[in-house]
Amino acid sequence: MTEEKKIEDFQLQENKEDKKNDFQPPNLEEKIKILEEKIEKLEKEKEEYLDGWRRAKADLINYKKDEAKRFEEVTKFSLSLLMTELIEVLDSFDLGLAMMKEDEGSKKGLILLRSKLFETLKKFGLEQIPSPVNQPFTPLEHEAVMEVEGNDLPEGIVIEELARGYKLNGRVIRPSRVKVVKKKEEDNK
Repeated sequence: MTEEKKIEDFQLQENKEDKKNDFQPPNLEEKIKILEEKIEKLEKEKEEYLDGWRRAKADLINYKKDEAKRFEEVTKFSLSLLMTELIEVLDSFDLGLAMMKEDEGSKKGLILLRSKLFETLKKFGLEQIPSPVNQPFTPLEHEAVMEVEGNDLPEGIVIEELARGYKLNGRVIRPSRVKVVKKKEEDNK
């Protein structure tokens, strides 16, 4: 081989080694870009799934709280039917006591029985609505069964309680039955 040929071969080999060191597979930058886009897309999906999971978890917690409240309400008012019936027994005691004369010894016993029954019912949340006499009529707690004309009292004032009202755990289960004052109708004759 000639000297020139050797130099030429050496240069070719050197160029090949330089190309080996600089060699990158075709489209490597494109592949990197595609992979980065995929990573970004997967990150977004991950966040969406995490947000959905967090919302579902919060919904479940709220549902459990709501169900606990509903269960508490059902428990509180499940006795309302029984209480309504027992209120009738209290009314019977009151009627019996009103019919008895003061000097009868059995009256004291009935008073004790009525008090014991009422105290027992109070333990389960029964409370008597305070007497509305001389107070304004309140439709949430009172039922007007009679209206009486009156000039000396303003309209809508309760003048008599005909039957006691009761609440169970703060909810009216029987309104007080009352007489209410209405305006006197003036004759135009």
